[in-house]
Amino acid sequence: MSTNLLRPYTGCLDGFVGDQVEVHGHLELRTTFTDGTTSCTTNIRYLVVKAPSAYNILLGRPALNRIGAVASTRHIKMKLPSLEGVMITINSDQKEAKKCYENNLKTKRGVFSVTTGPPREDGVTRVEIARENRPEPIRDVVEQKIGGKTFKLGWSLSPEMQDQVVEVIARHLNAFAWSASDMPGIDPDFLCHRLTMDPQVRPVRQRRRKFNEERHRVVREETKKLLKAGHKREIQYPEWLANVVLVKKASRKWRMCVDFTDLNKACCTVPSPGVD
Repeated sequence: MSTNLLRPYTGCLDGFVGDQVEVHGHLELRTTFTDGTTSCTTNIRYLVVKAPSAYNILLGRPALNRIGAVASTRHIKMKLPSLEGVMITINSDQKEAKKCYENNLKTKRGVFSVTTGPPREDGVTRVEIARENRPEPIRDVVEQKIGGKTFKLGWSLSPEMQDQVVEVIARHLNAFAWSASDMPGIDPDFLCHRLTMDPQVRPVRQRRRKFNEERHRVVREETKKLLKAGHKREIQYPEWLANVVLVKKASRKWRMCVDFTDLNKACCTVPSPGVD
């Protein structure tokens, strides 16, 4: 497709994490949706962007609403009516969908800075987009303590701003969860997360990893906190068994995570994080 077919696009496109996506332009194409027997053709405007992705085309809500389509991520299907009123069912493949999603996770997304330059002769504002490195978290912090609760503020904040933040936190001290005991077990009727598992995958019991005395003590203490808060419960005959992983934080303390590598392989749609 020739770039001469693209029309100028003056808007801005933001990514999922707030990064600016470079837009080359837009064009309108006749797009046909078919299940092999029945079809529906309509004009759809596409934005052409420069962004690394495992997907070739992403349909937004305006296009889906115009054609009356209903998509189901659980069934990896989309249904829409034809002009004759016949229902069209477009099927996808679970393995291909999972592979495409995993490839998209491996793609590194850049951060772009957008600057406005002087207008061109035709009056169109010139926008320059440059790739930047992602900002790193601030490591130099200032510790503050209120009512026995310790928190950290960035050292780059002015003293006046630090005082304002401390004042807000002091007024709403009970609104924050300072430990696992401040977040008792959540009623599953209010919130419940379920994983769509591939029934053909056999459960995996990871071999037990051994820790030294320091790490073993950390695991024992963190487990007691989670059990007391109702975040975890003990079962005697687990079908799935995953090891915990200890990661050193910037404060030199340990963070306890769970190795979800084997569980990821059994998820049909959206995998869990590699380590959580």
